[in-house]
Amino acid sequence: MNRIYLSPPNMGQYEQKYVQEVFDSNWIAPLGPQVDAFEREMCDYIGVNHAAALSSGTAALHLALRILGIKENDVVFCSSLTFAASASPILYEKAVPVFIDSDRETWNMCPIALERALSEYKKRNHLPKVVIVVNLYGQSADYDRILEICYCYHVPVIEDAAESLGASYKNRKSGNFGVMSVLSFNGNKIITTSGGGMLLSNNEDFIKKARFLATQARDNALHYEHSQLGFNYRLSNVLAAIGRGQLQVLDDRVRAKREVFQRYYDVLSPIEGIEFMPEAAYGISNRWLTVMTIDSEKTSIDRTQLIEILEKYNIESRPVWKPMHLQPLYRNYDYYTATPGISISDELFNNGICLPSGSDLSVTDRDRIISIIKKALKNV
Repeated sequence: MNRIYLSPPNMGQYEQKYVQEVFDSNWIAPLGPQVDAFEREMCDYIGVNHAAALSSGTAALHLALRILGIKENDVVFCSSLTFAASASPILYEKAVPVFIDSDRETWNMCPIALERALSEYKKRNHLPKVVIVVNLYGQSADYDRILEICYCYHVPVIEDAAESLGASYKNRKSGNFGVMSVLSFNGNKIITTSGGGMLLSNNEDFIKKARFLATQARDNALHYEHSQLGFNYRLSNVLAAIGRGQLQVLDDRVRAKREVFQRYYDVLSPIEGIEFMPEAAYGISNRWLTVMTIDSEKTSIDRTQLIEILEKYNIESRPVWKPMHLQPLYRNYDYYTATPGISISDELFNNGICLPSGSDLSVTDRDRIISIIKKALKNV
């Protein structure tokens, strides 16, 4: 059987049109009219004023920390249940990460755990310079509560919306919260430019600074003059053309992802011991990945066994992100839960599995996956 991937790219009918414009104009080099248009169109879609198209979401987050002046030994709070790229830029700047647990209702950063951590760090007279809030698996965090808490402590928020483009929170698009927000267009995301990302903000100065730093921090001079350390982080004109085509069908991709989720949910959720990532009442998830947990005591199978069974049928699945506080690189840094000794992130990692969720997943393949899962649950 052909391999079924977790979240493969889905090319449509518009990408080649814009890429052809690039070749016809011979504007192959980084930057150009496709980059400018992609930034404008993304701003219009999300409802923000300014954006810088970059080489990756990681680059966008790194620049956000640079722009906020994060330096060595500064404290930065970050969601623990996330991909490593949400935390890596903290170490790029030799800052100190502190990780915050998820809540059970949304799987995103727990406001109670966040306030507990802020209160303790205030007592230490070492409040964080910023809080990085990750929108996990396509669902926005509870920004009203989180921003209110952070406002009380005078701490800014960066929204890591790498997984949640197309989702919404109280009728506002994901990517619209915090002092800056970060998008990713990696090959497995809901729309892709092969590799790429974007930094967005309503603060024009922030985005001007991002563009400056992302193009080697070249000063305004006839010759090449550099008074600051810069980076080669800008998106190419070719990849921006792909992104423009993808953006045109983003809402269709969200509908397709949600339909994939719904079919899994309808068939598998009635099974005792199976639970799916809940959708918070405050918004709409893009369901980038369909994620469920398996209670091995009730099903007699754990998520690792199910992953191995699916792999035998050439079907890709993965565990939920291993939390940052459990990673060898980060295990010596502080970690805060809502209730001492009870870690929701650990539970979700130990029991969670990501199922194939491609926006072009065929009905035949989807039903085959469901059939294999049902058989595995029944036979073990």
